[in-house]
Amino acid sequence: MNKVWWKESVVYQIYPRSFMDSSGDGVGDLKGILGKLDYLKELGIDVIWICPIYQSPNDDNGYDISDYCAIMEEFGTMAEFDELLAEAHRRGIRIIMDLVINHTSDEHPWFVESRSSKTNPKRDYYIWRAGKPHGREPNNWESIFGGSAWQFDKQTGEYYMHLFSTRQPDLNWENEEVRGELYKMINWWLDKGIDGFRIDAITHIKKIKGLPDLPNPNKKLFVPSWDGHRNREGILDYLRELRDTTFRNYNIMTVGEANGVELDQAEDFVGETNGVFNMMFQFEHMSVDHGPGGKWDYNPEWKLSELKHILSKWQVGLEGRGWNALFLENHDVPRSVSRFGNDGKYHDASAKMLATCFMLMQGTPYIYQGQEIGMTNVQFEEIHQYRDVEIMNLYREADAVGKTFRDIREAIYAQGRDNARTPMQWSGERYAGFSSHEPWIEVNPNYEQINVERQEADPHSILHYYKRLIALRKAEEVAVYGSYELLMPEDERIYAYVRKLGDERLLIVCNFTEHVTTMRWPDALSAKGAELLLGNYEVEPAALELEPSFMLRPYEARVYKL
Repeated sequence: MNKVWWKESVVYQIYPRSFMDSSGDGVGDLKGILGKLDYLKELGIDVIWICPIYQSPNDDNGYDISDYCAIMEEFGTMAEFDELLAEAHRRGIRIIMDLVINHTSDEHPWFVESRSSKTNPKRDYYIWRAGKPHGREPNNWESIFGGSAWQFDKQTGEYYMHLFSTRQPDLNWENEEVRGELYKMINWWLDKGIDGFRIDAITHIKKIKGLPDLPNPNKKLFVPSWDGHRNREGILDYLRELRDTTFRNYNIMTVGEANGVELDQAEDFVGETNGVFNMMFQFEHMSVDHGPGGKWDYNPEWKLSELKHILSKWQVGLEGRGWNALFLENHDVPRSVSRFGNDGKYHDASAKMLATCFMLMQGTPYIYQGQEIGMTNVQFEEIHQYRDVEIMNLYREADAVGKTFRDIREAIYAQGRDNARTPMQWSGERYAGFSSHEPWIEVNPNYEQINVERQEADPHSILHYYKRLIALRKAEEVAVYGSYELLMPEDERIYAYVRKLGDERLLIVCNFTEHVTTMRWPDALSAKGAELLLGNYEVEPAALELEPSFMLRPYEARVYKL
């Protein structure tokens, strides 16, 4: 297995709009990030992933880009970005950017030209089609954000494709000129000195030939369109060209948002020698609590055995072949302590337990801002308090059939993306120390209890536990490069696994319940000389005997060196 810097790194994801506001306008910015670099250094962070900061009209919080080579005015200037990059590098912290190349904003100059006439040279930069008879959309595909994946444009009397928001038209990757323009832009950023990219929605760039209607047995107006554009045949031709023209020429890290990629394709996507990315985000475990109706059909009765099966499949499946990106949170999913833990009575213990469980697997861990203090989901009382375009689309669809916010709010409380987008909770001051001005989205009301300032003063806090956990990972090579072996796969209470490297062994044991649970010492492992490296409870010396079993308290986690 190749040893490289990005395998040994811990990444911290920043959603800049909600991280830190230095200017007092209620919106986070680049200077706000700059002012927190020492905080991130002390935490033990090696790499910062910054969500889009490019020029954008903000229909989808920066994922609708109108100028790839300019900074959004709300966030600052290119000179301020250059300063941030230099100051991060001075502290030994690398920066990776979000790369959004499946679509642009409808305000991007390419699209402005493309929609101006059917004969414009940039018409083919996007996907345009005439409608069906009677003014119907070109096909029955549904947008990932709901509604049709097509938007009618009066100016030329045709429809353009948008797999996401109506203001995010999809680029036509079949057009060689489009690809060339994108590669030129990517190299411009890499020449500036950034350290890599997280590549957004990249498995959607190849659409199925002919864009046919998809099966519609339930006679819906529009049908989920994954089969038309997610990881379709021919995509690897584009991705290899992208890699060879850009990434391969720099010492960087790349992580693909690889929705729809199966384990048997791992060699092509993240293979040690010929993969198109260094690692990828796979999302199987992010649907463990989805019901038959998908994301908004929340299933609180999800099973730990299923979560273990999914994560272990990828752990074992990529062993020696590729590399995992480890995460429980990001800007698109709920807060993990509310989702997989207990954000009430056992908030502290369960947040620490979840951190222990995911961060010591094989792969590069990604911590999302606020995760290190156990930030929780938010439950706003009114729809106008939400900002996410996906939530607004859900509400409009509900309203159209006579449903109210109260009818759908439990689904939003459980799965809405704004759970992860409330301002970072720095202190108990007004607006959580994020800003001196009312923020662009309201602060979670629990900020007075859950904040950085309070946890920095408490050596037993979640924040300090994350610091110890990161330090452990850096100190123990087995925690980075060791193999992974799942124990007790069918147990619905305890997630236990072993990391092995040569003669070194780590045993990680996590109780996922609020009940006291008995853990039997695995027969295949010797307890003799076992050393407790880390735990989220005080452990009596006698408990380290581990013969033949020991008790785990609610949401208890332990890490033993054998």
